[in-house]
Amino acid sequence: MSNPEQLSLLGRSLLDRRTFLGTAGLSTAGLALASLLDGEGLLASDKPQTVGGEAPIRPDIDPNNPYAPRKSHFVSPAKQVLVIYCPGAVSHVDTFDYKPALSKLHGQKPPGIPEVTFEGPTGNIAKPFWDFKPRGETGKMVSDLLPHLAEQVDDFCFLHSMTTDTSAHPQGENFMNTGFTMEGFPSFGAWVTYALGTDNQELPAFVAINDPRGLARSGKNNFGNGFLPAAFQGTDFNAKNPPNNLNRPEMLSAADDRKTADLLSRLNARHLEKYPNDANLAGRIASYELAGKMQTSVPEVMDLSGESASTLKAYGVEGGSELRGEYAKNCILARRLIEKGVRVVQLFNGSDPSGGNGITNWDSHSDILKTHAMQAEIMDQPTAALLADMKQRGLLDHTLVVWATEFGRMPFLQSNGTGRDHNPDAFTCFLTGAGVKRGFSYGESDEFGFKAMTDKTTVYDFNATLLHLMGLDHERLTFYHNGLERRLTNVHGHVVDAVLA
Repeated sequence: MSNPEQLSLLGRSLLDRRTFLGTAGLSTAGLALASLLDGEGLLASDKPQTVGGEAPIRPDIDPNNPYAPRKSHFVSPAKQVLVIYCPGAVSHVDTFDYKPALSKLHGQKPPGIPEVTFEGPTGNIAKPFWDFKPRGETGKMVSDLLPHLAEQVDDFCFLHSMTTDTSAHPQGENFMNTGFTMEGFPSFGAWVTYALGTDNQELPAFVAINDPRGLARSGKNNFGNGFLPAAFQGTDFNAKNPPNNLNRPEMLSAADDRKTADLLSRLNARHLEKYPNDANLAGRIASYELAGKMQTSVPEVMDLSGESASTLKAYGVEGGSELRGEYAKNCILARRLIEKGVRVVQLFNGSDPSGGNGITNWDSHSDILKTHAMQAEIMDQPTAALLADMKQRGLLDHTLVVWATEFGRMPFLQSNGTGRDHNPDAFTCFLTGAGVKRGFSYGESDEFGFKAMTDKTTVYDFNATLLHLMGLDHERLTFYHNGLERRLTNVHGHVVDAVLA
């Protein structure tokens, strides 16, 4: 610089010989220290690490075939998973969590009951709206609300001390299905298919069977891919509504349709050769090719005409409400998809097109005697038949079944005297099938079913356990996103070893 006066004071100070030598000396010492630390292995690693300090296990995904089957992290009996999800919050104290104290204190308001809960002022303690009876060889107490599922309790593994972080339905659904109350995170099914792919290359790896009444409150977020590649989002359809644009136009013959598909395949392959490292392009091509295969595979799996009359009767397709019949068909579809090797099937019982209110889902803030009975009539027999059918066919030997809801309901009534409010501090879910104990109950809520008391289980723990049952390490199954190693269980969660077979 010809004119030192143009420099700042700091800049001019660096031109001083003494300052320059001192700064250079310190820098050299810093480099030497860094070299010594690196030699001793004491510097932070530049390799990705999980919160627990271990290396992530990233699936080896071929971008040209993202649905190819992949090995699990460790050997596990569960190869597929069926999630039966009941939006709206099923009342645990009226179904599976027997609390005699509610009958003793019926109509009273003992100390400790809050004055206000999610929807307003509270009322008095209310005994179960349906009688409880011992069931099966285990003598498990289950209410008369669900008589068909009650017959199978010896096959179930109940978790009675479930808790969640929210008492609002959208956030509750998000939390249970994605591990976060906010939107934009991958669903459980997306994580599983991202890790494992699927054995059937003719059908989607992850199918979401929506309730006949429509989507749940959080909609497609319940089975979305979030920031995972789009290939791993759930494909949603049900027995009444197949995927859109599946049928070939009438003016196009089957032969011409095949020729068109073959030409597109050659053009796509040629285009992909120019961009061999473009995973997004490869993923889109794979998605389109799967859509082409689904034109024949989906109609076949949705065709229930080959089901026997005894099967249709067992599932309750006829003889009940129209909604029960439609849900029963969805249950048969779920079984057929599992038989075909679909990795993840999520079956919804309940929707939320107009707020629920116990009419379209289990959200019984008023007249719970009527509204819960309405939902149970739809859900009980078909679901029980589905589980019995899967057991008889040997599908439970390699399929994990999850029955879940987003939170429970209060042991006391709302001020209207006919409904129960949301309860995030205690609720019940159950598991059955591959890898879990049979005829077992884990955890307890307090004497009222108000708060989880023994072996409290968070949603993080629940999801960690489900991934473990699928042969996946919940701490090491991650995806690098926005500077973080993201995972289904965030930075929390422990496997509930006590429920493992």
